[in-house]
Amino acid sequence: MAQDNEGGERLQKVLAQAGVASRRHAEQLIVDGRVTVNGNTVTALGTKVGIQDRIEVDGQSVQRAEGLHYYLLNKPVSVITSASDPQGRLTVVDLMRDVQVRVYPVGRLDYDTSGLLVLTNDGELTHRLMHPSYGVEKTYRVWVQGPVGINALESLRQGVLLEDGKTAPAKVVRVSGNSNGSNLKLKKDPLEILEVTIHEGRNRQVRRMFAAIGYTVVKLERIRFGSLTEENTLLSGAYRPLSIREIKDLRSKVGL
Repeated sequence: MAQDNEGGERLQKVLAQAGVASRRHAEQLIVDGRVTVNGNTVTALGTKVGIQDRIEVDGQSVQRAEGLHYYLLNKPVSVITSASDPQGRLTVVDLMRDVQVRVYPVGRLDYDTSGLLVLTNDGELTHRLMHPSYGVEKTYRVWVQGPVGINALESLRQGVLLEDGKTAPAKVVRVSGNSNGSNLKLKKDPLEILEVTIHEGRNRQVRRMFAAIGYTVVKLERIRFGSLTEENTLLSGAYRPLSIREIKDLRSKVGL
């Protein structure tokens, strides 16, 4: 253990960078006595550790982050937003086998939702991007069975009451009255395409919002995350590292 190690870093920072938890949650893990350094339980938040120190959380070794890494993935449908799946289904991490460091998805995209997903080993950034108080916007392109009336759009813009509370107001733009070039199966009502921007991240939120006002989402795709967008240049299932400028922009949006 290296409390006096001037060249070391604070333990909670190391845990966050390793993707174990957010900085705040890492502090709680330390206070709760769940973290050991070189076999000794550490509860002091001022503890510093060096590169040679062995860190464990709940008896599991923590792999120190070899620098911070950031990627943007265009997630296909039928892929799990998880690092692993007990049912053996394909995960977003499986799509990134060529990446030599362990990265984790920021938030979720449902199994049947496609689009842009950030993956990183920056635990503190992950926590802030996911927390609604930081107001990071996500834009979705939504195909629904129409026609969608003005009153329905206003309901989305004012917030919709769900079983876990009222949603924050959404930004809604009508893109198209129907989808005449789609491979989707049409029912008796035409498909309409909308773009919806939210800053919360509740489970299946967009689908539930539309269901609450009486509409069925047929297809859902995230087209923007914060300032990140690809304008159809990142193929489905492909990924790329974020540029330094993109990383700085993401971090500055959440006060890092």
